Amino acid sequence: MATFTQRMLGAAKLDVNTYEEVEADTSAMGQAMALVVLANLAAGVGSLGEVGIVGALIASILALVGWFMWAGLTYLIGTKILPEPQTESDVGELLRTIGFASSPGLLRVFGFLPVVGTILNFVVGVWMLMAMVVAVRQALDYKGTGRAIGVCLIGWLVYFLVGIFAAVILTGLGLVPAE
Repeated sequence: MATFTQRMLGAAKLDVNTYEEVEADTSAMGQAMALVVLANLAAGVGSLGEVGIVGALIASILALVGWFMWAGLTYLIGTKILPEPQTESDVGELLRTIGFASSPGLLRVFGFLPVVGTILNFVVGVWMLMAMVVAVRQALDYKGTGRAIGVCLIGWLVYFLVGIFAAVILTGLGLVPAE
Protein backbone atom coordinates (compact mmCIF):
# COMPACT_ATOMS: atom_id res chain seq x y z
CA MET A 1 0.00 0.00 0.00
CA ALA A 2 1.29 3.45 -0.92
CA THR A 3 1.97 6.15 1.64
CA PHE A 4 -0.15 9.28 1.85
CA THR A 5 2.52 11.27 -0.02
CA GLN A 6 2.84 8.60 -2.71
CA ARG A 7 -0.92 8.63 -3.16
CA MET A 8 -0.98 12.43 -3.44
CA LEU A 9 1.74 12.35 -6.09
CA GLY A 10 0.09 9.45 -7.93
CA ALA A 11 -3.24 11.28 -7.94
CA ALA A 12 -1.56 14.46 -9.20
CA LYS A 13 0.10 12.41 -11.96
CA LEU A 14 -3.39 11.14 -12.92
CA ASP A 15 -2.25 7.58 -12.22
CA VAL A 16 -5.21 5.22 -12.63
CA ASN A 17 -3.72 2.65 -10.22
CA THR A 18 -3.56 5.26 -7.46
CA TYR A 19 -7.24 6.06 -7.91
CA GLU A 20 -8.13 2.35 -7.92
CA GLU A 21 -6.16 1.84 -4.69
CA VAL A 22 -7.84 4.79 -2.98
CA GLU A 23 -11.26 3.68 -4.20
CA ALA A 24 -10.79 0.24 -2.63
CA ASP A 25 -9.22 1.45 0.64
CA THR A 26 -12.05 2.40 2.99
CA SER A 27 -9.47 3.59 5.54
CA ALA A 28 -8.32 6.32 3.10
CA MET A 29 -11.35 8.55 3.76
CA GLY A 30 -9.47 10.58 6.39
CA GLN A 31 -6.58 11.13 4.00
CA ALA A 32 -8.93 12.18 1.20
CA MET A 33 -10.81 14.64 3.39
CA ALA A 34 -7.52 16.02 4.78
CA LEU A 35 -6.41 16.69 1.21
CA VAL A 36 -9.63 18.53 0.43
CA VAL A 37 -9.25 20.71 3.53
CA LEU A 38 -5.54 21.34 2.87
CA ALA A 39 -6.17 22.26 -0.77
CA ASN A 40 -8.88 24.72 0.27
CA LEU A 41 -6.67 26.22 2.98
CA ALA A 42 -3.87 26.53 0.40
CA ALA A 43 -6.25 28.46 -1.85
CA GLY A 44 -7.18 30.70 1.07
CA VAL A 45 -3.53 31.41 1.93
CA GLY A 46 -2.80 32.06 -1.74
CA SER A 47 -5.56 34.67 -1.87
CA LEU A 48 -4.57 36.53 1.32
CA GLY A 49 -3.01 39.45 -0.55
CA GLU A 50 -6.12 39.90 -2.65
CA VAL A 51 -8.91 39.46 -0.13
CA GLY A 52 -7.32 39.79 3.31
CA ILE A 53 -7.57 37.39 6.24
CA VAL A 54 -11.35 37.52 6.62
CA GLY A 55 -11.88 37.11 2.88
CA ALA A 56 -9.39 34.22 2.74
CA LEU A 57 -11.10 32.46 5.64
CA ILE A 58 -14.53 32.93 4.10
CA ALA A 59 -13.21 31.82 0.69
CA SER A 60 -11.69 28.68 2.23
CA ILE A 61 -14.90 27.77 4.02
CA LEU A 62 -17.05 28.43 0.95
CA ALA A 63 -14.66 26.45 -1.24
CA LEU A 64 -14.95 23.51 1.15
CA VAL A 65 -18.75 23.72 1.16
CA GLY A 66 -18.68 24.06 -2.62
CA TRP A 67 -16.46 21.00 -2.94
CA PHE A 68 -18.94 18.89 -0.96
CA MET A 69 -21.77 20.24 -3.08
CA TRP A 70 -19.84 19.38 -6.26
CA ALA A 71 -19.07 15.92 -4.88
CA GLY A 72 -22.73 15.31 -4.11
CA LEU A 73 -23.81 16.51 -7.55
CA THR A 74 -21.15 14.33 -9.15
CA TYR A 75 -22.43 11.29 -7.27
CA LEU A 76 -26.05 11.94 -8.23
CA ILE A 77 -25.27 12.72 -11.86
CA GLY A 78 -22.79 9.87 -12.22
CA THR A 79 -24.81 7.14 -10.53
CA LYS A 80 -28.43 8.15 -11.10
CA ILE A 81 -28.58 10.26 -14.26
CA LEU A 82 -25.64 9.13 -16.42
CA PRO A 83 -24.59 5.68 -15.16
CA GLU A 84 -23.23 3.00 -17.43
CA PRO A 85 -24.57 -0.56 -17.04
CA GLN A 86 -21.54 -1.59 -14.96
CA THR A 87 -21.57 1.54 -12.75
CA GLU A 88 -21.56 0.44 -9.16
CA SER A 89 -20.28 2.85 -6.55
CA ASP A 90 -21.03 4.24 -3.17
CA VAL A 91 -20.54 7.75 -1.85
CA GLY A 92 -17.40 6.73 0.05
CA GLU A 93 -15.62 5.42 -3.05
CA LEU A 94 -16.37 8.59 -4.94
CA LEU A 95 -15.43 10.90 -2.06
CA ARG A 96 -12.10 9.12 -1.59
CA THR A 97 -11.13 9.29 -5.25
CA ILE A 98 -12.20 12.88 -5.86
CA GLY A 99 -10.68 13.87 -2.53
CA PHE A 100 -7.32 12.74 -3.85
CA ALA A 101 -8.05 14.59 -7.09
CA SER A 102 -7.60 17.74 -4.97
CA SER A 103 -3.87 17.01 -4.68
CA PRO A 104 -2.76 19.59 -7.26
CA GLY A 105 -4.75 22.19 -5.29
CA LEU A 106 -1.98 22.34 -2.71
CA LEU A 107 -0.05 24.46 -5.21
CA ARG A 108 -2.66 27.20 -4.91
CA VAL A 109 -0.80 28.33 -1.80
CA PHE A 110 1.40 30.24 -4.29
CA GLY A 111 -1.58 32.15 -5.68
CA PHE A 112 -0.34 35.34 -3.99
CA LEU A 113 2.60 35.63 -6.41
CA PRO A 114 2.09 38.53 -8.83
CA VAL A 115 1.14 37.40 -12.36
CA VAL A 116 2.51 33.88 -11.75
CA GLY A 117 -0.17 33.28 -9.11
CA THR A 118 -3.00 34.00 -11.54
CA ILE A 119 -1.53 31.70 -14.16
CA LEU A 120 -0.78 29.04 -11.55
CA ASN A 121 -4.35 29.14 -10.21
CA PHE A 122 -5.72 28.67 -13.72
CA VAL A 123 -3.34 25.78 -14.49
CA VAL A 124 -4.05 24.12 -11.14
CA GLY A 125 -7.81 24.50 -11.69
CA VAL A 126 -7.58 22.72 -15.05
CA TRP A 127 -5.25 20.09 -13.55
CA MET A 128 -7.70 19.42 -10.71
CA LEU A 129 -10.55 19.09 -13.19
CA MET A 130 -8.53 16.55 -15.18
CA ALA A 131 -7.75 14.65 -11.97
CA MET A 132 -11.42 14.68 -11.05
CA VAL A 133 -12.32 13.20 -14.45
CA VAL A 134 -9.89 10.31 -13.84
CA ALA A 135 -11.21 9.89 -10.29
CA VAL A 136 -14.84 9.81 -11.45
CA ARG A 137 -14.07 7.42 -14.31
CA GLN A 138 -12.40 4.99 -11.91
CA ALA A 139 -14.87 5.30 -9.03
CA LEU A 140 -17.92 4.91 -11.27
CA ASP A 141 -16.37 2.15 -13.38
CA TYR A 142 -16.92 3.98 -16.65
CA LYS A 143 -15.45 2.30 -19.71
CA GLY A 144 -14.43 5.60 -21.30
CA THR A 145 -13.51 9.11 -20.33
CA GLY A 146 -16.26 10.96 -22.23
CA ARG A 147 -19.02 10.24 -19.74
CA ALA A 148 -16.74 11.15 -16.82
CA ILE A 149 -15.96 14.48 -18.51
CA GLY A 150 -19.68 15.15 -18.92
CA VAL A 151 -20.46 14.32 -15.29
CA CYS A 152 -17.62 16.52 -14.03
CA LEU A 153 -18.46 19.46 -16.29
CA ILE A 154 -22.14 19.48 -15.36
CA GLY A 155 -21.26 19.43 -11.66
CA TRP A 156 -18.51 22.02 -12.16
CA LEU A 157 -20.86 24.39 -13.97
CA VAL A 158 -23.28 24.37 -11.05
CA TYR A 159 -20.35 24.75 -8.60
CA PHE A 160 -18.97 27.67 -10.66
CA LEU A 161 -22.32 29.48 -10.80
CA VAL A 162 -22.83 29.10 -7.05
CA GLY A 163 -19.28 30.42 -6.53
CA ILE A 164 -20.00 33.51 -8.61
CA PHE A 165 -23.24 34.08 -6.72
CA ALA A 166 -21.42 33.75 -3.37
CA ALA A 167 -18.66 36.16 -4.51
CA VAL A 168 -21.24 38.75 -5.57
CA ILE A 169 -23.06 38.45 -2.23
CA LEU A 170 -19.83 38.63 -0.18
CA THR A 171 -18.60 41.62 -2.16
CA GLY A 172 -21.97 43.32 -1.74
CA LEU A 173 -21.80 42.76 2.01
CA GLY A 174 -18.29 44.22 2.06
CA LEU A 175 -16.74 40.97 3.36
CA VAL A 176 -14.35 40.81 0.39
CA PRO A 177 -12.99 43.83 -1.43
CA ALA A 178 -14.37 44.68 -4.86
CA GLU A 179 -11.76 44.69 -7.60
